[in-house]
This record gives sequence, C-alpha cells and structure tokens, in this order.
Amino acid sequence: MIKELMSDTEDRMSKAMEALHHHLNTIRTGRASPALLDRIVVEYYGSPTPLNQIASVSVPEARMLVIQPWERNMIGPIEKTILKSDLGLNPNNDGTVIRLSIPPLTEERRKQLVKQVHQQVEEAKISVRNVRRDAITQLHKGTQDKQISEDEEKRAAHQLDDLAKRFTDESDRIGKAKEHEVMEV
Repeated sequence: MIKELMSDTEDRMSKAMEALHHHLNTIRTGRASPALLDRIVVEYYGSPTPLNQIASVSVPEARMLVIQPWERNMIGPIEKTILKSDLGLNPNNDGTVIRLSIPPLTEERRKQLVKQVHQQVEEAKISVRNVRRDAITQLHKGTQDKQISEDEEKRAAHQLDDLAKRFTDESDRIGKAKEHEVMEV
C-alpha cells in the first residue's frame, strides 16, 4: 500500500510541476515564443479552437511571431482574438500572415510579470501541499483499518514530507529562473 501511495503521490506532484512549467511558459518575457499564444482560442466554424490547431506559429526573429493560418478566411478572427486577449500585442495583417512584434518590456510591466510568476509558483506549492495532505489522510486511514502499523505510517509520513519539500524547492527554483528571465533586459 505504501509503495503505491508514494508512487501515486510523486506522480501527482510531478504533474503540478509540469503545470507550473506550462503556466510560466505563457508569461511573456522580452523574447518571442510560440508558447505566448497557447492560451489564444479562436472561434472556428462555431467552435472555440486553440490557435495552434488552425495556424502555424513561427519565430523568424527574436522579437517577432508570424502566424500563418491554414485558411485565409481565418486571418480576421485570429486578429480580433489577439486584440481582445490580455497579451497587449498589436497584430499586423498583410493578407496572408499575421505578424506580432514583441515590444521590449517596461520596468513596471516586468514587475507585474514577476508578481504573476510568484503567484503561479505559490499555486504550485499549494497543489503539492494538497497532494501531500491527501496522501497523509490515506496513510492515517490505512492505520485505522489495520493495513499498516503506526511506525510504518510515521516513516511514510516523513517520506511524504521530504517529497513535498523536494517539489516545493523545485517550484522555487523554477520560479527564480523565470523571474531572472523576465527581469533580464
């Protein structure tokens, strides 16, 4: 029981770190990255569709994204969706592709982005702590049901604490790296 619980707990904590990576990739830095557009969902024949499923996104220069829709009639809806998004980017449409110039970040905007990074890191830590709490609850239930001894429960709880510490430290490390990337001029 304990081995499966530890394996499941580590797997769930790893998924929290993957989610953190995914969320941090969508936070804009000074460089262009196709991940900036991951959250963009365009109305495509009546159904909301992620941008990367209706167009190709490339990075020809360090501060430019080029979106080439697979259907020309989608240029208008893509352009409108980008304008409505919280990215703060102005699309340039030449009839076949949409170009997005990524302006350099101001100091104030960098500080706002760092706050977003801290918020995402804190959410990842909360997620890790919740997984740990669930596992400890399962351990306690196993002790009550006489499946494991109290000594085994204490040892496993200590292992869970170490595992949670390892993942919260990793989330801090990931957050510091992203913060450094955002603050880099």
